[in-house]
Amino acid sequence: MQEWLNWPLSKSGEPQGSEGSNPSLSAMYNKSMEDSIFTKIIKGEIPSHKIYEDDKTLAFLDIHPVAEGHILVIPKTQVEFVWDLNEDDYAALTRTAKKVALRLRDVVGKPYVGEKIIGTDVPHAHIHLIPFTETVDLHHSPDLNAEPDHETLAALASRLRFSED
Repeated sequence: MQEWLNWPLSKSGEPQGSEGSNPSLSAMYNKSMEDSIFTKIIKGEIPSHKIYEDDKTLAFLDIHPVAEGHILVIPKTQVEFVWDLNEDDYAALTRTAKKVALRLRDVVGKPYVGEKIIGTDVPHAHIHLIPFTETVDLHHSPDLNAEPDHETLAALASRLRFSED
């Protein structure tokens, strides 16, 4: 099984509360937390199909997409919950999400791009961008045990990738 399928689902030994309910607890956890799969992608330890990158954010294709073009947008700072990001990182994350969503809509040709913040699957803040035509398209559950189609993902990434601005 590939490493990215072994994502930790929660803090080990921590009681689960609402996201961001105790920023000081979140900050303490972040200082000692292991690198998330997303941090490993940022560091280049795990490959990804990158779409966009700047000083504060990274956007790449989900390897188990809900729909063609499903993109994850992450801050380069590892913080577990979106709501615990500092103001600059939060603003950068949402700016990148908008920029990438507009490109995604144009390239994939779907009229809508859904935005989801779930926060339970990887302990690293992230936004899902999912192109769709009908809302039922947002409720597809991909097979997380299936081998990713890296050839198809690479071809799509090359269509979506931003050229140097």
